Amino acid sequence: MNASETLAVDAFLSLLVPLWQVVIGLLVLVTVVVSAHRLLMRGPSRMGGALLIVGGAVVGLAVVGFLVQNL
Repeated sequence: MNASETLAVDAFLSLLVPLWQVVIGLLVLVTVVVSAHRLLMRGPSRMGGALLIVGGAVVGLAVVGFLVQNL
């Protein structure tokens, strides 16, 4: 490969990296939502529910921060 082909491949891969970060973030968000739903179906759980809400807030802030940073 010559230098221009190498630069094109590197540019393409650098475009895919943020896409994978978004996919991973969405999967984590789905996992938090599903686990919160299952927890709520079991009944009130003081410590577990609070930790789940805080974890969801942290993940949500990370996703929003990532999206705002890339705009």
